[in-house]
Amino acid sequence: MQQQAISNRIAYQATCLIVEDSEFDSEKLTRVIKKSQNKMRVEVATTLSSAREALARGEMSLILLDNNLPDGLGANFAVELSRDARLAGIPIIIVSDWPSPFMWEKAASAGVFYVLNKGEFDARYVHAALKLGRERRAKMN
Repeated sequence: MQQQAISNRIAYQATCLIVEDSEFDSEKLTRVIKKSQNKMRVEVATTLSSAREALARGEMSLILLDNNLPDGLGANFAVELSRDARLAGIPIIIVSDWPSPFMWEKAASAGVFYVLNKGEFDARYVHAALKLGRERRAKMN
């Protein structure tokens, strides 16, 4: 039994999904993740469609989500994820160039932890979202 638990921990690697269509911004977000969570794997999706594919392939520990994407709005995607029991516990941070009141309202209804301007995003939000995500998942189980 203990061997099973060890192999499950080895098989699981914390992963952050960055949903961002700007290569510059996705590299910046990746640097923040790698600096604050050096063992966390990063996967980048440039569209909501590719984000859905990434979520279907494996478990994510955190999602950093731009709002304006080629195939839709990140805030609407967050609402979509909140309605899926398998995905609802993943902590989400919306990181956008221009957060709007509409975006804040949608994000709040989806349980998004933070809505930030790209300039203010840093490691403290990553740490806080991961902690809040663990607490949320514990309440869901």
